[in-house]
Amino acid sequence: MVTFSSPVSIDVPKTGQGGGGTRPPAYSGGGDGPGDGSPDYGQRLRRVRLGLAIGLTSVTMIFVSLTSAYVVRRGLPTLDERTNKYVRDWIPVDLPTTLLLVNTALLLVSSITAELARRQIARQAALAPLRSIPGVSLGEDNGFPWLSVTVVLGGGILTGQWLAWRELADRGFYIATSASSSFVYLLTATHAVHLAGGILVLLYAVAVSLLHKPVEERRIVVDVTAWYWHFMFLLWLYIFGLVWFIR
Repeated sequence: MVTFSSPVSIDVPKTGQGGGGTRPPAYSGGGDGPGDGSPDYGQRLRRVRLGLAIGLTSVTMIFVSLTSAYVVRRGLPTLDERTNKYVRDWIPVDLPTTLLLVNTALLLVSSITAELARRQIARQAALAPLRSIPGVSLGEDNGFPWLSVTVVLGGGILTGQWLAWRELADRGFYIATSASSSFVYLLTATHAVHLAGGILVLLYAVAVSLLHKPVEERRIVVDVTAWYWHFMFLLWLYIFGLVWFIR
């Protein structure tokens, strides 16, 4: 004889009725935020620094190529069509040492002011969460405008480089005078172009500060620009040493 047990009821969960049940965890889609909708400025800063490192690697390769061409051309003889003999046509360039040293000093000072601006904005970003707490007062942050000082010094460096080119021309060294003078103009002009790009980014950083953007966003711009400016100073020391000792 076959018997059947009573049916067991199964509760099927219903959807769309609200309720106070526990919802499954939600995961972020891999964006810039930590998952609560706010942007993750730390992660963004790391990505921008990585992009800067990649860009500076390409700039370094440009100057490595120019250095190789400079050294090879210096020791390479050329054929004199009148005597049908190989001669050395490399003429040592009479560099305007005083102006170049002034430019070096300006770059050093501007690198220091850029670093002070970077540390200043980093400190402001670290104190920003405390300032947002009701009832907490940290006083007015009237920091020195290191970023604007860096822009002014950068303009002075470009002006000094133009004066150095004028001095070279007054001494009879033009771009087409010899291979040595051509390389001096090429190396210094390439550095000046990259320096001008850094000044444009500095101006953008000043504009971001004046527009009262979030302090974390301003920190990203100032931080990357400061590191770029340090690289420009080290690159200038390399170029100055190259054209001074290998003439």
